[in-house]
Amino acid sequence: MRNSSSTLESLPTMFILVGIPGLEAEHIWISIPFCLMYIIIFLGNGTILHVIRTDTALHQPMYLFLAMLALAEVSVSASTLPTVLGVFLFGITEISFNACLLQMFSIHSFSIMESAVLLSMSVDRFVAIYNPLRYTAILTMPRIFGMAAGIGLKSIVLMAPLTILLRHPTFCGHNILSHSYCLHPNLIHLPCGDTTINNIYGLFIVTSTFGLDSLLIVVSYGFILHTVLSIATGEGRRKALSTCSSHVCAVFSYYVPMIGLSMVHRLRYHVSPLLHAMMANAYLFLPPVINPIVYSIKTKKIRRGISWILSEKKARV
Repeated sequence: MRNSSSTLESLPTMFILVGIPGLEAEHIWISIPFCLMYIIIFLGNGTILHVIRTDTALHQPMYLFLAMLALAEVSVSASTLPTVLGVFLFGITEISFNACLLQMFSIHSFSIMESAVLLSMSVDRFVAIYNPLRYTAILTMPRIFGMAAGIGLKSIVLMAPLTILLRHPTFCGHNILSHSYCLHPNLIHLPCGDTTINNIYGLFIVTSTFGLDSLLIVVSYGFILHTVLSIATGEGRRKALSTCSSHVCAVFSYYVPMIGLSMVHRLRYHVSPLLHAMMANAYLFLPPVINPIVYSIKTKKIRRGISWILSEKKARV
């Protein structure tokens, strides 16, 4: 009982969220572009989801994976919206310990799903280019839904122990975060007790998900380039590579801010808090804002579906 009581007493009741250091007086104005970005995220990804759901011609592997990506991005954004707008729009900087753990669990779980979907999309592009005649026979609906279920289950199973491990270290009054939302790399630096197990398990999650996924994506594109170079005509090569352009943009917009934020966390004492905040916001907003725009412009069937929805609404008016 004494051990349980001391553990509970060591946990902070609240964490303090931080907006953009040095610009606290301008937070109300900074909230305007943040609100616009959230509108783009939910409207853009929601439109893609609606187009894919309603157009039976888009019930194909490529577009189903795109729907999974859009859903993961919407979920990450929905997880951060209450605290981000709370800090910048209403000046609410406190979040309870349990709510912070729940937000951390949600953000990282959906981020793991997003990374796994990007890997699945690279495999989808490889199969489509390498063996187009057997494309739909290989990536059948049961297999796609099985992959989706496996991705979701893997994310939950990997993240659940991390939230439990964070309930055991002693925090000693340290409760000021570096962002307007809760991330594990930020939380793990606050305890004053031993966090070796937390660090080892966190590193295991990073390497077994983001690290492995990014490596396999590079390998997939190595196979794709090898296959494309074996195509005789230049026009055929161009068409084959053009089907991958949107996915390449999605991969870069996802992994580049993530790597940047990871480096900032590791060099936290050597970089300015402003850079820390900017990288955190780039990691949060860049992928879900860019991806629906890129896919709407580059993918003809998605563009056609959006045009059809807009024309139908005009006809009703």
